[in-house]
Amino acid sequence: MNDAYIIKVEKFLPNEPVSNDEMESYLGLVNGNESKSRRLILRNNGIKKRYYALDTEGNITHSNAQLAAVAVNKLFDEECKLEDIDLLTSGTSSPDAIQPSHALMVHGELGGDHNLETLTAQGTCNAGMLSLKYAYMSLLSGQARKAVNVASETLSSWMRSENYKLEIDKRKEIEDNPYIAFEKDFLRWMLSDGAVASLLSDSPNSDGISLKIEWIDITSFANELDTCMYAGCVKNEDGSVKGWRELSSEELEVSSVFTLKQDAKYLQKHIISKGNEHLLRIIKDKNLDINSIDYFLPHLSSMFFKKEIFEALQKDGIDIPQEKWFLNLPEIGNVGAASGMLMIEELFNSGRLKKGEKILMMIPESARFSYTYVLLTVV
Repeated sequence: MNDAYIIKVEKFLPNEPVSNDEMESYLGLVNGNESKSRRLILRNNGIKKRYYALDTEGNITHSNAQLAAVAVNKLFDEECKLEDIDLLTSGTSSPDAIQPSHALMVHGELGGDHNLETLTAQGTCNAGMLSLKYAYMSLLSGQARKAVNVASETLSSWMRSENYKLEIDKRKEIEDNPYIAFEKDFLRWMLSDGAVASLLSDSPNSDGISLKIEWIDITSFANELDTCMYAGCVKNEDGSVKGWRELSSEELEVSSVFTLKQDAKYLQKHIISKGNEHLLRIIKDKNLDINSIDYFLPHLSSMFFKKEIFEALQKDGIDIPQEKWFLNLPEIGNVGAASGMLMIEELFNSGRLKKGEKILMMIPESARFSYTYVLLTVV
């Protein structure tokens, strides 16, 4: 078996950062009214700015495939060109079209004469990790020597006001229970656009640092838990879902089927406990010494979760001091499938990393509760 290394990471965040006070000028007003819950939600999520592939009139400036292609092209130089790549993998929760697949659209944006293998991972926050794992396994098995993984989102266009005409203000409920804010209106004030591309190789950089991928462990709890975050369907009272193709045109409109939604109460009940259950199994099965971790990179959809996760980890006997936590959510927002690798990009290019240090990533996905943990070693 070969080894697999991340040897370069680049990002592309479109346009200028958008402050909390500017958000509705980009996304628009629902039914002509300012959101009464926006400030409460922003206070809880701790996000200060985010990036939109929109102009101030709400017009789209970049497609998802275009964002991804810009990030990928930033990886290439005289030492490594697109023609040297054997595999292109991608992950997103907001593709530009149902078909063709997102990776094919990214490859099309890259252009040129080079034919290669592609893979698209579909999902929400874990999509970028699923596509990373395919690239990782391809290098381990010798099916590829160099691969590019790109995770990208254009969620802002999904959050525009025309998709929320039936939105109900829930100010009092949010004050009483912050988890209620994780339904539709919460997502409007959390999600961000961007792309992050990683260059993987079966050998490390000759100069500078690389990140050796020790393992990528992904587990789904969908066999025991119902759907939590969803779009293109409605969730029934018994926890089952009914897909958009089964609904009448009237049901499609009244239920705002294609708006991204989240079952707040179900999120509250399971999101942290199942993540800890997965990590406890990893610690046992992989004999992971949690004290050996130098950086802990948890993907948080909201800073509201930081204290909750820290206390839950300690309760389960997993002590990761907060000085080891590395987060960039307040500065870039929640970029869905790209969030995990956007933390890696910032840390990788910060000049802070020293050879021998270990990085543990945690990527939870609430769609139907799946979790990714990744262990990296700086070499």
